[in-house]
Amino acid sequence: MTNFMDDDNDILPDDFLQKARPARDVLEADFGKENAELLIKGKVGRPVSVAPKKQVTLRLDPDILEEFRSHGKGWQTEINHILREWVENRPD
Repeated sequence: MTNFMDDDNDILPDDFLQKARPARDVLEADFGKENAELLIKGKVGRPVSVAPKKQVTLRLDPDILEEFRSHGKGWQTEINHILREWVENRPD
């Protein structure tokens, strides 16, 4: 027969479970009722967008690509802003 006792771990005191509280109570105390509900339901993180961006493959001249990349983090978003401005302001 296998011994499942782990000598590295202490045995919990008898009153341990009697002191335990539901996760909802602990989370509400720490994060508020609304946030506790989101955590319990697993709905955390970035909200789902009503208009999610689409991934595309785009070929750019090397010098253009390097110019945008040299601006650091967010260079792809910068390209999106420039293209949006062009679309919104182009003559019909």
